[in-house]
Amino acid sequence: MVTDQQVRRLLSLMQKKKTLAQAAAEAGMDEKTARKWRDSDKLPSQCKQPRTYRTRLDPFEDVWEEVRGFLEESPGLEAKTLFDYLQRRYPGAFQDGQLRTLQRRIKVWRATEGPPKEVFFPQVHTPGRLSQSDFTHMTALGITIAGEPFPHLLYHFTLTYSNWETGRVCFSESFEALSAGLQDALWELGGTTACHRTDRLTTAVAKPESPAEFTRRYEALLSHYGMKGEKTRAGKANENGDIEQSHNRMKRAVDQALMLRGSRDFSSRAEYEAFLRDLFRRRNAARTERLSEELPLLGRLPQMRTEDFTRVKVGVGKSSTIRVKSNTYSVPSRLIDEEVDVRVHSDRLEVFYAQRRVEVIPRLRGKGGHLVQYRHIIDWLVRKPGAFANYRYRADLFPSSRFRAAYDALLESSPRRADREYLLLLKLAADEGEARVEGAIRLLLDTSEEISADMVQEILSWEMDETSLAEVFVPGADLGAYDLLLEEAGRT
Repeated sequence: MVTDQQVRRLLSLMQKKKTLAQAAAEAGMDEKTARKWRDSDKLPSQCKQPRTYRTRLDPFEDVWEEVRGFLEESPGLEAKTLFDYLQRRYPGAFQDGQLRTLQRRIKVWRATEGPPKEVFFPQVHTPGRLSQSDFTHMTALGITIAGEPFPHLLYHFTLTYSNWETGRVCFSESFEALSAGLQDALWELGGTTACHRTDRLTTAVAKPESPAEFTRRYEALLSHYGMKGEKTRAGKANENGDIEQSHNRMKRAVDQALMLRGSRDFSSRAEYEAFLRDLFRRRNAARTERLSEELPLLGRLPQMRTEDFTRVKVGVGKSSTIRVKSNTYSVPSRLIDEEVDVRVHSDRLEVFYAQRRVEVIPRLRGKGGHLVQYRHIIDWLVRKPGAFANYRYRADLFPSSRFRAAYDALLESSPRRADREYLLLLKLAADEGEARVEGAIRLLLDTSEEISADMVQEILSWEMDETSLAEVFVPGADLGAYDLLLEEAGRT
């Protein structure tokens, strides 16, 4: 078979004044064949006709119309699903090795007769026009704080033109987290974009039955910064594609940095957040050129931030608790029967009374939870030890596993006085410091000594004796010595 390369060599040799016989010999073909390709205006590959016949029988010929009917009714059906159906419908007719044949035939049908596929239209990004943000889960990265798992999310913000990005640790897709994250990003950036796009966050996008496009609070937030809101269509996450891709790249970068660091454990949340800030800074260092094009086109920031928390006013019940966002929290018992103002942040509650902040409480995630701190109620609980056994929130009154072990030891050694003794331990923890009392409990557990409030108090008193400072006597200065020095200096 003559190849394109042979024909090209033949024609090249003939242009060099070679005879047909000479050129044919050097090109590796006989003279008759050379004459044919000399007179042709096509190459051998251009003369080939596509094969329109099958080289082997189609095993699905008899059932193809049935398969086509399924595909026309439900184009999303996979070849494997249809193949399993055919094997059940026609036992013994189709072997497992024929799956690939059916997959190829369905692939051809989809490309030639199937429904049109969704077309994605590449966008031209304009400097300073659009920013995007979204939440992404970070739990799969296995980050721990002081050895404890740290499940969390990252509020992630990016500019679509320069890909400049930043983020903030949060624990839910709440409006408070969205507000704090967006404002942090804008003030770090030093300006605002004309538009800001999110996916269909329930905290930002109004419900379908609502005439408004966005929620009232989110609309007010955008208005404060002079930005126009945009949202993706339902089920079209690709419309927020820049931030979605940025999620993937950012999490890969975090994972790589953690491997290089050699540990996924951090001593504190502050250390972990510093690690993230440093990573954002290094990633943004390669984007300075395009960012410099965006900065002059950004809008001006307002004079101050708007509130990134929600204000609620609640009453304190007889149990010294308040209920905020479907969760229960304890507050100091002196606030019982009073009304307090609560500022609900993304990660904490700030409790105010008479315009004074009286308590800061970690915010619970989800609904139906409770956080009762023993310091708020222990003064009265030690007076009513009988209430401890069936207290609804008793599980919250074990601040650590050692306190729980101490209570179990008390139940085993003296069940009648276990509740009272344990409450006295909590009272000591509130007065003397939880860490000190826990250390004393650890000592008693390790030495198998009987645990009691008196023994813990005695250990605490030993610590005070050992750490008390020795009295140091410093004699007064003799000013006459300075006079002698001055007289000697005068004589010299």
